[in-house]
Amino acid sequence: MARVLKVAAAAAAAAGAVGLFSRFQTPVSKVRTFSTSQSSLQVAGPVWNLGRLNHIAVAVPDLEKAKAFYKNILGAQISEVVPLPEHGVSVVFVNLGNTKMELLHPLGNDSPIAGFLQKNKAGGMHHICIEVDDINAAVMDLKEKNIRSLSEETKIGAHGKPVIFLHPKDCGGILVELEQA
Repeated sequence: MARVLKVAAAAAAAAGAVGLFSRFQTPVSKVRTFSTSQSSLQVAGPVWNLGRLNHIAVAVPDLEKAKAFYKNILGAQISEVVPLPEHGVSVVFVNLGNTKMELLHPLGNDSPIAGFLQKNKAGGMHHICIEVDDINAAVMDLKEKNIRSLSEETKIGAHGKPVIFLHPKDCGGILVELEQA
């Protein structure tokens, strides 16, 4: 008899948990509906579209050591070193299959990466790069929305395509690079 009561109590508890769980379902779907309609109000008829994550950039104090780690230890495919004097960096791309990691190293004393590495001696994540289908439309739209960029105009990035960096204070503390897809 005690065993039957324990089984019945367990079944009731399970039924109560299911009932409790189903009660939590309703507010979640209402929140999702609200946030979806909210975002559609803010971006009615966009003239540009956000695309895929192109890369995550990591500043490294020793480019050769970082290259060796990703190639020899992790077995990743890596690019040759690409100097980008107009950006003050040398870069190496680590192919991750669905995206890339960009290893950044200062090129010259005026490099923004040199300043980053002075504050972060071991290196660290510097920025993310997201593709857009129309970078000029994106830049104009974001300016209208009071999102600052770090330069007035796009520059040619490491992939030979126009890029622009958005101010981290306007992007949740993240330096965001937009790149023409």
